[in-house]
Amino acid sequence: MTDLTLRRVIKRYGDEQVVHGIDLDIREREFVVFVGPSGCGKSTLLRMIAGLEPISGGDVHIGDTRVNDVPAGKRGVAMVFQNYALYPHMTVRENMSFGLRNVNTPKTEIRQRVDEAAAILRIEPLLERRPKDMSGGQRQRVAIGRAIVRKPKVFLFDEPLSNLDAKLRVQMRIELARLHRQLKATMIYVTHDQVEAMTLADRMVVLRDGRIEQSGPPADLYESPCNLFVAGFLGSPSMNFLPATVTDHDADGVWVDLAAGGRLHVPRDGSGLSPGETVTVGLRPEHVRPADEGTLAGSLEVVEHLGDQTLLHIRLGEDSVVIARDEGRSAHTAGENIQLAFSGSTCHLFDGDGNACPILSRDAAIT
Repeated sequence: MTDLTLRRVIKRYGDEQVVHGIDLDIREREFVVFVGPSGCGKSTLLRMIAGLEPISGGDVHIGDTRVNDVPAGKRGVAMVFQNYALYPHMTVRENMSFGLRNVNTPKTEIRQRVDEAAAILRIEPLLERRPKDMSGGQRQRVAIGRAIVRKPKVFLFDEPLSNLDAKLRVQMRIELARLHRQLKATMIYVTHDQVEAMTLADRMVVLRDGRIEQSGPPADLYESPCNLFVAGFLGSPSMNFLPATVTDHDADGVWVDLAAGGRLHVPRDGSGLSPGETVTVGLRPEHVRPADEGTLAGSLEVVEHLGDQTLLHIRLGEDSVVIARDEGRSAHTAGENIQLAFSGSTCHLFDGDGNACPILSRDAAIT
């Protein structure tokens, strides 16, 4: 069963189109995260699903019902915002029950739903407090509880953790993952934080300029990005990009000359590439290591000690810096010359248009 379907969804503000024909199926009980830079259309798309923004074109179905013209309050969705939006003069119990009282839900049922939600979120001791007497994390739990009591078909989260400090964000991520497993609910979550997206999502939808760039499980997108944008957006620190020129290709991959020096064999399908063509080699920092003898050499500019690992920023040329990851506390210091080793098998390859060259199939590698 498909719980939510978007077909050719468009959003315009006057003559400016900001969402361009989105097609997406979200399955029942799936946790889907919309991720992308500011202005990519992720919050606008979420608000159109919620009914808070009118749709300029296309269709939104929740279950079997087309909801384009259905008011927000009757769509069977509940939205949790970045701003908790709690009523300061009400207790937690009153805040959580407010929506149910407005639709004349029986008092016994209201109490039961609020108590159940409070138990799920472990906020029973807070039910008689007011928002001013609680921390940011506790307030966000109350906002989520207000959504739970409505028993919606779909939960919508619009950057709900961005007002919290770093430690509390990590804690709340764990709470949201636990909540999804416990409720077995369909959830759509918007964030610009790719760490949140990677850790929470069953499926991640990467957006840019109102279009879907790539959709799939987080590990698949990290390991097999479809283009330079997705490759650079996912990962912290970002993927290193090295300009290169194709020299040859065969059944086992592509030979390239790196602009920073060195020749490299990348086991990617180069059947569409010609000798002399400019390409980009992508390399994750965790796949680059300092070595006595390496493919590249440069000057170590910045050393970032992070405890369990050290990030090394190496300048290869005037416009090229590579980030390498060293285990533990690195002995290398800024200012020294350093060589870097890596394997072509860990590299990605992108053509002149920025599209990824696919991994060679087993059959292709044998021929």
